[in-house]
Amino acid sequence: MSVPKIKKNDVVIAIAGVNAGKTGKVLQVFPSRGRVIVEGLNLIKKNMRKSQDNPNGAVVEKEASMAVSNLMLYCPECKKGVRILRIKEGKKRIRKCKLCVYSFDS
Repeated sequence: MSVPKIKKNDVVIAIAGVNAGKTGKVLQVFPSRGRVIVEGLNLIKKNMRKSQDNPNGAVVEKEASMAVSNLMLYCPECKKGVRILRIKEGKKRIRKCKLCVYSFDS
């Protein structure tokens, strides 16, 4: 598997599917499956069984995982989804926007 371009706490924009054009923060990354969970995107309804917290049960909306190929990093300076450059600075690899050279790893 290649090096993941999207990491936890990145802001991403959906470029395909029902959520196209919406942005959100990455909550969890599954690099082996090529999927991520993004806050506020790809919501599903889950039926919860009766418990002490939900004495009558409940229907809860939660985020489901979505494919990394449907997402792009969101550049706050360009105000759109961008491709990235991986530049070596010292011993670290820094991710930068290809258009405005905004650094995502600050």
